[in-house]
Amino acid sequence: MTTTPLSPVPGTPSLIPTLPGRYYTDPEIFRQEQEHLFESMWFCAVRGTDLAGPGAFRTVQVGRENVIVTRSRSGELRAFLNICRHRGARLCGEESGQVRRTLQCPYHAWTYDLDGTLIAAPNLIKMPDVDRVAYGLIKVAVREWLGYAWVCLAAEPPSFEDTVMRAAVERLGDAAAIGHYGAEDLALGRRVTYDVRANWKLIVENFMECYHCATIHPELVEVLPEFADGYAAQYYVGHGAEFGEGVRGFTVDGSEGFARLPDVADDQDRRYYAITVKPTVFVNLVPDHVILHRMFPLAADRTVVECDWLYAPQVVESGADVSRSVELFHRVNEQDFAACERTQPAMASRAYREGGVLVPNEHHIAIFHEWLLERLGGAGGGEAEA
Repeated sequence: MTTTPLSPVPGTPSLIPTLPGRYYTDPEIFRQEQEHLFESMWFCAVRGTDLAGPGAFRTVQVGRENVIVTRSRSGELRAFLNICRHRGARLCGEESGQVRRTLQCPYHAWTYDLDGTLIAAPNLIKMPDVDRVAYGLIKVAVREWLGYAWVCLAAEPPSFEDTVMRAAVERLGDAAAIGHYGAEDLALGRRVTYDVRANWKLIVENFMECYHCATIHPELVEVLPEFADGYAAQYYVGHGAEFGEGVRGFTVDGSEGFARLPDVADDQDRRYYAITVKPTVFVNLVPDHVILHRMFPLAADRTVVECDWLYAPQVVESGADVSRSVELFHRVNEQDFAACERTQPAMASRAYREGGVLVPNEHHIAIFHEWLLERLGGAGGGEAEA
């Protein structure tokens, strides 16, 4: 059978079918997602300030590839496949670190400049025919946005403006709106990493809807009362969920947060906005800070999520207590990820063989499903056929 996510269930027009269960369990479908999504689209890899100076590096898993993101001696971000060109050894085995001037393979000591050029190797001087640029590290495209390094493994990367940045425009309805938060100039106040035993799509779907909010997010609906009605912030273009009466800040108890970020507009004050940047990034905007989730799908049933809380530099530099604002979304994360882990086992059940259904409040998730099927089907695989 062919699943058409935007077609209502026959006889029950209020409901729309979801993806079949195998889309959340099948290793072959996950492989296709690695190839046609994570390795073909822009992927948010690392916060720029994590790479404080030349030689600082971080390694990240992007689909089936491991990527080094580092800074050159001129301070520019560079990204390379984490593979020595000699015999394929992994150059950097650590998740992060600092090198002085070069990247050196620990196997045979092939050595690369921070721009990727091969500059030394045992007996290299006796091999004058070796082109040191051609045998340099394989470069990966990199762009900076919101203070993060975004990488793309595609030989011809898609337009960054028409894919990544467009998500903010589609959600907020204004190209300038996200710029008011100045995310690129904010400081990291807290980072929490979650190892979620669930498929990455379950996490995306959960983030996109609020039908579950009244059930599992008591703290969140106290701050954002309209979420109790089940309509997510992403349901309406340009809409931000308004803080409840008497709520002074986006904190776990509704107490006062920090001063409004300087360029946040009056009509953005006391509101929460959520953006999904497909395939693996969530951006949360509130008047005094920004929360950004990066997902690293590692298997059909395992996703690592790194969540950053970003504040005005003076807030972090002063040592201010950010725990009340961190705790609100940390609880939301734990509640959401527990729900996803509760759902994952059922994806392999015969009860979910044909999938589930979306209620009207969730119909926008069907657009995500349609997008996924187009990406996979358009690549010659992954069609929803039994």
